[in-house]
Amino acid sequence: MRVVIAEDSVLLREGLTRLLTDRGHDVVAGVGDGEALIKTITELDAQGELPDVVVADVRMPPTHTDEGVRAAVRLRKAHPGLGVLVLSQYVEERYATELLAGSSRGVGYLLKDRVAEVREFVDAVVRVAEGGTALDPEVVAQLLGRSRKQDVLAGLTPREREVLGLMAEGRTNSAIARQLVVSDGAVEKHVSNIFLKLGLSPSEGDHRRVLAVLTYLNS
Repeated sequence: MRVVIAEDSVLLREGLTRLLTDRGHDVVAGVGDGEALIKTITELDAQGELPDVVVADVRMPPTHTDEGVRAAVRLRKAHPGLGVLVLSQYVEERYATELLAGSSRGVGYLLKDRVAEVREFVDAVVRVAEGGTALDPEVVAQLLGRSRKQDVLAGLTPREREVLGLMAEGRTNSAIARQLVVSDGAVEKHVSNIFLKLGLSPSEGDHRRVLAVLTYLNS
């Protein structure tokens, strides 16, 4: 897996690089601001060496507000196949929603505290690089909390909302079953009900898992 890291804290950037390289991944570049990230990806693309995934801080110089996520959104529009995983100190719903509002493949939003859970963090980076989704449980909880007020989720049971939240974290049906201490069959039934109630037809295929999450994010 080829990775570009955008983080203005040199210590954190070096730490992320070490975590990934120690596990056999190739960190091809590390930058400290959004414009440098855009420039680096543009140059790599021109060389035919576009990375698999970008890991970027939401807030970077010069204003330390939204430069990182703005760069991430621009990159996803210019390079739809590029995975983007953003890191944030706090849950910022507007930025999470904006990032997830476009293509539903290869996107992630994690709190920086999650980096301390090394295995989960690296698994999330790999999942996003492979076109999957990785949402921090805290992000999911806040977005689901807001979305419960929306009519689109009115028909879901509390258990179905719980399953949807775990789906949004990128968990498989088997992982959800272990978390909830129920059978795989029970989870499959809940997932099917969620798809039905959100109007996601079988023709959507496996992509429905992400579309189910995006349905309430964009509602």
